[in-house]
Amino acid sequence: MSQDSAATPSAKSPIAPQVIHVIKGAARANKIAIYLIYAAIAAFLIFGTLASLTAFHDNQPLYRLFFNLPYALIALTIPVTLYDAFIIYRYRLSQPSMVALAIGVSVVVTLGNLLFSDSIWLGLSCWLGVAFLFQANFKRFFKYLAATN
Repeated sequence: MSQDSAATPSAKSPIAPQVIHVIKGAARANKIAIYLIYAAIAAFLIFGTLASLTAFHDNQPLYRLFFNLPYALIALTIPVTLYDAFIIYRYRLSQPSMVALAIGVSVVVTLGNLLFSDSIWLGLSCWLGVAFLFQANFKRFFKYLAATN
């Protein structure tokens, strides 16, 4: 009788509930990172448009908001995406080489721009793509989870 019960598939998920909870938390954190990216793009567009108007050409605080706020918002996403990378790597939601490539290229380009350039915009733009890549990984995992239940 115990062999029959072991042979029948259970209605439970093949993944432990604690693991699903951790992955859901990482997906929520990634969603926050994506909202920060959207806010950075909006700040760049709004403050850049205002700074380009002739009435605001000499407005230094507006120029600082246009120049620094998008950088700061995207920089806030870096720790979140590193946490997401750890979760994705730990639970194999993507190929480890893809996670390493996304994080590695972003780190190298960011550090290269910090050390050898006067701007960091290219390095921070790499982090934009990392958050969206991880969003796709989380969506694919939850679609798999829904299909198995």
